Amino acid sequence: MMGFGFCSGIPYQLVYYTQSDWWSQAGVAVGTIGVLGELAIAYQLKFLWAPFLDDFSPPVIGRWLGGRRGWILLALLGCMFSLAGVAFGDPGHFLAWTIAFTLSLGVFGATLDAAVDGWRINAAPPGKQALMTSFAEIGYRFGALTSGAVALSLGQHLGWRASYLIMAALLIVGTACVWIAPQTTADGRPADRPPGPRSTLLGTLWTPLRDLVSRLGRFAVPVLVLIAGFRLPGYLTTAMSMPLFKHLHYSEDHIALVTKTFGFFVAILATMFSAWLVRRIGILRSLFVGTAAASASHLALAWLATDGNDFWAFCLAVSIENFAYVFAQMVLITFMSLIVSKEHATAQFALLTSLCAFLGHQFAAGSGFVVERVGYAQFFVGTALIGIPIAMLAWWVWRRGFSIENAPPHR
Repeated sequence: MMGFGFCSGIPYQLVYYTQSDWWSQAGVAVGTIGVLGELAIAYQLKFLWAPFLDDFSPPVIGRWLGGRRGWILLALLGCMFSLAGVAFGDPGHFLAWTIAFTLSLGVFGATLDAAVDGWRINAAPPGKQALMTSFAEIGYRFGALTSGAVALSLGQHLGWRASYLIMAALLIVGTACVWIAPQTTADGRPADRPPGPRSTLLGTLWTPLRDLVSRLGRFAVPVLVLIAGFRLPGYLTTAMSMPLFKHLHYSEDHIALVTKTFGFFVAILATMFSAWLVRRIGILRSLFVGTAAASASHLALAWLATDGNDFWAFCLAVSIENFAYVFAQMVLITFMSLIVSKEHATAQFALLTSLCAFLGHQFAAGSGFVVERVGYAQFFVGTALIGIPIAMLAWWVWRRGFSIENAPPHR
């Protein structure tokens, strides 16, 4: 899982964040660079093709590796091909070439995420899902660090072509993991060899959703609302945290040191803590603690907004918020992994992650206008208060008797 997580963390940064530096150096207009941020939209739309990863095996490769592992290998090869295509492009003179291969990278990267999630959910029993998720996140953090800071440094010293080719070569780690990943079984059938295709296209898309709703039963609406709103305060905070740091006149070096370097180790600690807590008190109690803690942590940023340009206050506030954010995210991923069925794991998990991201992205788009009206301190107090009804809903689901163990068995 650490190897798969590492490879999943590489493409996303290279689709836009890292490449935007290249575009700027190549003379691409700022307005165009902003629009090119939409090339990462595949990560929000992966639920549209994720059901086909459950129902179909990839050609040729699927005969040797089965469905989900076959899709992982195919997605890795697609990412490597796309990275090579971007590497040999020239955004300053032939931007269309770069756009085409970057869009391809986004599609293959999102497919890799979905296929890995499907394999992970089938590869371990419910009691091990928190641990699997934690190791995947640790690998993802290393991958994101590599495709962010390391790729930027390579681009400056060796050139962007060499940087992107090295990133493509690092995905060989994932291909090795595919071959050593065990064949998993579910109800006597290899879990990474999905059943035959549905009779209709509509059946392929509709069946996973219908199955998920039937599994959740009378808790379907509250659980889906909980997932949709769980990370809403976090998305709002993420959108305005960097503007706050710049408003308080922190230097680029200090921001990078605290949010990237030190924040990396804080995230690793939060990831391991989440796995321990889930095993200690259970997933539903952890879900309640996660949403309450994540929302309350925004008060640290509200305090920072009133405290001024103090470096140690900056370190403390960002560390509190980052720890709570990662902790809550890991608990949510574990919860979603436990409520999906093994047969439709890829489709259902992709649907839930898209549901989680959709509401946050929509509200975050207008967060800057709110800050202009009320100021940073009141804004972050408001995001903390938004978490109260979400925490109450998590408490209600827990106290009303929803149980992972009592859900219909994975088919």
